[in-house]
Amino acid sequence: MARIASLHIYPIKSCRGVDLESARVTATGLEWDRRWMVIDGRNRFVTQRTHPRLATIMTSVGDGRLRLSAASHPPLAIDVRSEGAVRRVQIWRDHCSGIDAGDAAARWLSRVLGDALRLVRIDERVARLADPRYAGPDPQPVSFTDGYPVLVISRASLAELNRRLPAPLPMNRFRPNVVIDGVTAHAEDAMALFRSGAVVLRGVKLCTRCVTTTTDQQHGTRDAGAEPLATLKTYRYDRTLRGVTFGQNCIVAAGIGASISAGDEIMLDAGAPAPA
Repeated sequence: MARIASLHIYPIKSCRGVDLESARVTATGLEWDRRWMVIDGRNRFVTQRTHPRLATIMTSVGDGRLRLSAASHPPLAIDVRSEGAVRRVQIWRDHCSGIDAGDAAARWLSRVLGDALRLVRIDERVARLADPRYAGPDPQPVSFTDGYPVLVISRASLAELNRRLPAPLPMNRFRPNVVIDGVTAHAEDAMALFRSGAVVLRGVKLCTRCVTTTTDQQHGTRDAGAEPLATLKTYRYDRTLRGVTFGQNCIVAAGIGASISAGDEIMLDAGAPAPA
């Protein structure tokens, strides 16, 4: 029987993840996931691809506050609804709207990361949409994720990768939202639907992986041997997507407002139609 093994969110894109026992599902994925993003002076997104030490910034959300902390720096808390300048920000080729989180957050990030940076939160008044080539013709809202609301990976997939690696790696290298157990390695690749109670996730695109997977999520340092990308290239290269794949990107097909929890049963349907 397949079950949800663990749940994870990343309130600030590319900062350290938060492990959850349960999560409310919204149209853009798990609640609070990638609601904020770091940007540079040109209003372009900043991630672990260029700033691996983002992984060392810890975050939490509660009591109406976003809290940030990092070693050797005083913590910072900001209002989750703080209003600031509206900025037109860029993620890959996407341009969308972000609300500046203020000078205090900008100064804090700049001190921690040693670069001139600012923090923005997603502007919910202006929808950012997933790529319709994969998500389908119906508009699918997303937050500041790279492209899709939810990433699903199985424990068996990681176990198969670790069997091939010189040294095993933890799941946090892949920054999933939903980790599942009780299936074979890469079973998630072939699944059209993931059902848990009222919540239905629809798999739309295998997740192509980048240099972030080579970043130690505890220390913010790169793997000297470019692992796991080097090993993934030997057996997970997708010619169509022109990259190595690990995990399935999903959209929320049903269950907005419902919750899922670690330990819940999850049903996997291969090739089934999405619910109306």
